[in-house]
Amino acid sequence: MTGIDRLFRGMRMSASAIKAERTRVDTIAKNIANAQTTFTPETGEAYRREVVHFEPLLEKLAGGKTEVIGVRVKEIAKDYSTSFEEIFDPGHPDAGPDGIVKLPNINTMAEMADLITAVRAYEANLGVQDSLERMAERGLRLAE
Repeated sequence: MTGIDRLFRGMRMSASAIKAERTRVDTIAKNIANAQTTFTPETGEAYRREVVHFEPLLEKLAGGKTEVIGVRVKEIAKDYSTSFEEIFDPGHPDAGPDGIVKLPNINTMAEMADLITAVRAYEANLGVQDSLERMAERGLRLAE
């Protein structure tokens, strides 16, 4: 593998991480936006938090070995591990016959912490892309 191939491989890895983190940021933003949604037409119940799961992008090499060449979103899954919060509010339009309203299983503070982590990872990968681009430019200037 030549130096330029390694450079472009690094760019592809970083670009895949940027794309994956962008999906994570969008999903977290959707969760925060729906933190008070007590009814969704799709399910007939409160909004359920969504979680992004990543998986490595693998490449088969000669000899049967595999190598990680990036990351991608495996799935965006509903969070069934946490339950809805229930409050008694018989006047609420989404209250059940017992007066209980189910609120989304979203902890806004935890979502904000996840958002900060996702944005930092996104920014770090942008920095990697910028560094790789500068290295490529310097390499081209040296080749002149």
